[in-house]
Amino acid sequence: MRRSICIILLCLLLLPATTWSAGELVGHVRMQGSIIETPCAIALNSIDQSIDMSVLPIEKIMRDGGGPTRPFKIRMVGCNFAPVRAHQQERSAFYITFDGTATNNGLFAVHGQGRGVGLQIANEDGYMAAPGQPIPVGKLLPGNDVLNYTLRLVANRSPLRAGPYRATIRLKLDYY
Repeated sequence: MRRSICIILLCLLLLPATTWSAGELVGHVRMQGSIIETPCAIALNSIDQSIDMSVLPIEKIMRDGGGPTRPFKIRMVGCNFAPVRAHQQERSAFYITFDGTATNNGLFAVHGQGRGVGLQIANEDGYMAAPGQPIPVGKLLPGNDVLNYTLRLVANRSPLRAGPYRATIRLKLDYY
């Protein structure tokens, strides 16, 4: 008898705990999102590029302010050339941002033993890119899926020192 009472009391004690625990299992999941159509993608052979700036004598940098320009291209694929608004000619507009370590005078910094220089990027209209700042709107038109840029090593008004250098510059496209 005593054993039966203990079992009944034990069951009564456990009942509120299971009822309370079951209440914790109730929950809600709310989700939201949007579906977008990206106008373009960067071609795989344009995503990672290495550009050899070659050997440049300090005397040339002092005399000319920098070295020769090196062209590079960013090829776009899968571009959607639908007009932005009905009855308009404008198509697939975007901002492009080159990002990397900046020097005091708006150039892209180089790292290594070489000093007193920075890298300058320009688009085909001659607009100079500043690190982290979007370049004015570019437009892609049917049949023109290549963005042309130049890279140039220039003096940054710091004392020049000979030696190897390197830089990593990231690219970001923002469409609208």
